[in-house]
Amino acid sequence: MKTAYPALFEWDDADKAYNVSFPDLPGCLTFGETREEAEFMAQDALSGYIMSVISRGLEFNEPSPFESAVMIEPAPSVSFALWLRAKRRESGMTLTEVADKLGVKYQVYQKLENPETANPTLKTMKRLEKVFGVELVGV
Repeated sequence: MKTAYPALFEWDDADKAYNVSFPDLPGCLTFGETREEAEFMAQDALSGYIMSVISRGLEFNEPSPFESAVMIEPAPSVSFALWLRAKRRESGMTLTEVADKLGVKYQVYQKLENPETANPTLKTMKRLEKVFGVELVGV
């Protein structure tokens, strides 16, 4: 269920900081004074970028393989929403069709694909397993 994006970390002697860029996401940039801080900020920048793009209804690039890059995962709610959107599209179902199979209203399902509101219960995740034929929860 994880979606990681390649990030490039470059030390800048003049600024005394690590600059971070995402080759697949133009304009997604951040920095940190230490490598650890730069990685934390990279996850935050990535999550914010994806949430912003989705909230505006725009499309964005999928992660690509990139040598010598560090793979950064967005926040869990963002990763889940991205995974769910991808699974639905892969299955060829509409939002309404998935909502019907889950036994919920369209608006309830729509919130699951939104990183800002994605907060599925275990019960919902178990239902999603049946809809998409995957295992999400190993409890």
